[in-house]
Amino acid sequence: MAKKKEVKEESLEKQLWKSADKLRKNIDAAEYKHIVLGLIFLKYISDAFKELYTKLKAGEGEFAGADPEDKDEYKAENVFFVPADARWTYLQAHAKQPTIGKTVDEAMDAIEKENSSLKGVLPKVYARQNLDPTSLGELIDLISNIALGDAKSRSADVLGHVFEYFLGEFALAEGKKGGQFYTPRSVVELLIEMLEPYKGRVLDPCCGSGGMFVQSEAFVSEHQGKINDISIYGQESNQTTWRLAKMNLAIRGIDSSQVKWNNEGSFLNDAHKDTKVDYIIANPPFNVSDWSGELLRKDGRWQYGTPPTGNANYAWIQHFIYHLAPSGQAGFVLAKGALTSKTSGEGEIRKALVEAGLIDCIVNLPAKLFLNTQIPASLWFLSRNRANGKFRNRSHEILFIDARNMGHLINRRNRELSAEDIKTITDTYHNWRNPKGNYEDVKGFCNAASIERVKELDYVLTPGRYVGLAKEKDDFDFKERFSRLKSEFEAQLKEEAILNERILENLAKVKYE
Repeated sequence: MAKKKEVKEESLEKQLWKSADKLRKNIDAAEYKHIVLGLIFLKYISDAFKELYTKLKAGEGEFAGADPEDKDEYKAENVFFVPADARWTYLQAHAKQPTIGKTVDEAMDAIEKENSSLKGVLPKVYARQNLDPTSLGELIDLISNIALGDAKSRSADVLGHVFEYFLGEFALAEGKKGGQFYTPRSVVELLIEMLEPYKGRVLDPCCGSGGMFVQSEAFVSEHQGKINDISIYGQESNQTTWRLAKMNLAIRGIDSSQVKWNNEGSFLNDAHKDTKVDYIIANPPFNVSDWSGELLRKDGRWQYGTPPTGNANYAWIQHFIYHLAPSGQAGFVLAKGALTSKTSGEGEIRKALVEAGLIDCIVNLPAKLFLNTQIPASLWFLSRNRANGKFRNRSHEILFIDARNMGHLINRRNRELSAEDIKTITDTYHNWRNPKGNYEDVKGFCNAASIERVKELDYVLTPGRYVGLAKEKDDFDFKERFSRLKSEFEAQLKEEAILNERILENLAKVKYE
């Protein structure tokens, strides 16, 4: 009996994405993401509400005598209150109605009115003419199948994974524009794994859709830490992206009260002006020229030199440093050009950062990791106190890692780092900075360079300058190679001779027939 061919079952997220994408029809991905993600969020808060509602209605134990329609009961349990005509069961019952778009928009409005922290966050885009009511009803039915089961924790976990997966898929679908709200997951994971933000305040002053925060919380959970030991601070200048961040955090149960929006941005209107944090994790836009630098020539944040008005890279670096606590650490993405540039005083600022002992590690990244740019990128890791007791004293050296040859293509345009790649880079950094680490330089990959060496190279921070070229094994055996080629050639001649003989035999048969 023939064995049945095993079919690898697709994950729930992939199945849902394919189904949801089929319903998109003539709607652009940039618009459609708000439609889908808004519904996933609505399903999440409705599931959480329903579970607590059931407990309150049963009135047992600590919920004895409770009113299931009392908003304060939900506030006390950190659950959003969902009015009757905004609950998922109500929407599902009306999913086949031609007015379902208007019904969903009204549900979003009603939820915002009952929950002040969601004011101005939820999308009201469902009654638009280009959204077919039948497709919307099918989308509601599809999302109804997510997180079957009553446990809020399971619902939040599954819906959270779906939300995050969809964010990534929409970013890929949007291409260049998608990169403005989404940092690829493997890059975020690498930053988080290297920094290890177990406890304290975490800031991202250009937070996009909040991926850095979600991964920080996931990291703490996976390492059995206490999620409540982390406080989140963020800022985003794009309002629609900020809305995505608020939903992304709420669906994970993360307090987003300190994630702020203003259209002026972090340079002109710093929402956390007096806040000092333990960790900064960020992916600021590369090489921004219109950052209002001419209005900020004498700003107090420029302690290491005034950044040029035509490029915000060194303004971002000093903005990060300004917000670090005395033992704070920062990990961020930056265009690779910032490692070498001397334009408009950037070289002098970089020199000042090196001599101040702030730069801990530089990682050269592979190409094609980012959706919105083909500009080569690097990771910077800074520390306010590199001589502290938590790690060994690294104040007289900088670690350089060249990871350009890592990663694998996920399509023709985009690459990602594997779990093994992330572990290799992370282990190298941790072994270098930890007192009992077994670090050693590896040609072509990593080098712990002294500050004196960095000075000799004129404060250029390109890892390739320090790690050198990888050693290639000189194991070429000429005799063995010649012998193999000769054997292959003789075998080919033999095959051709046999073939020619058969052709002649067939021609002879044809002739006599």
